[in-house]
Amino acid sequence: MNRTMVTAFSIAAALVALPAHADWKGKGELGFVLSRGNSEAQTLNAKVDMGTEIGNWTHTAGFSALRATTAQLTTANRYELRGQTNYKITDRSYVFGALRYEDDRFSAFDYQATASAGYGYKFIDTPKTKFSGQIGAGYRVAEVRLTGAKENGVVGRGDLMFEHQLTETTKVLDKFLVESGASNTFVQNELALQVKMTDALALSVAHAVRHNTDVPAGVRRTDQLTTANLVFAF
Repeated sequence: MNRTMVTAFSIAAALVALPAHADWKGKGELGFVLSRGNSEAQTLNAKVDMGTEIGNWTHTAGFSALRATTAQLTTANRYELRGQTNYKITDRSYVFGALRYEDDRFSAFDYQATASAGYGYKFIDTPKTKFSGQIGAGYRVAEVRLTGAKENGVVGRGDLMFEHQLTETTKVLDKFLVESGASNTFVQNELALQVKMTDALALSVAHAVRHNTDVPAGVRRTDQLTTANLVFAF
């Protein structure tokens, strides 16, 4: 069984272990571009995030994937699994434990897996605006793509999450993540504008930036991705 299956089964097992009466809610995003004729290309971008609250506990899980091909050559192949559990201390503060696994065959690392724990605080928590931050520490395991070398070590983690309702139908969201260790610092930011069409459907335009500070020669440190997706709630 490879590392991907082990990670997927671990997260699935954690979800199965939760009480059966848990009320999971979430949203999915899907974007697809198909080009045929003088040039042939296709790009698929998908994302699912869901969560539930049980007393003082909040559980969230998510999956995202990106795959692109041009003239039968794969130019992007990345997916990420993530999960987090929070325990509420007060209405604004909580402690958390989180897992993140990323497999990207076109980045500096074949995979990066991080387990972390820490403290979170909701700076603003109103129906119109939400802004929270997290700080913690964890352990990361990674494999360098070109050499196969393993990079394991302690990392510091920080998150910022912002959401603001601009109008009745328009919302802006931003998520920032940094994981910093002795061998590499990983930074990711995603800014999105979401326009609601119905209670269950919306359109989203997003721009994501990902950066690794230490990469092998010939590999770019920064990746950027702009997407237009259909968002559906469930």
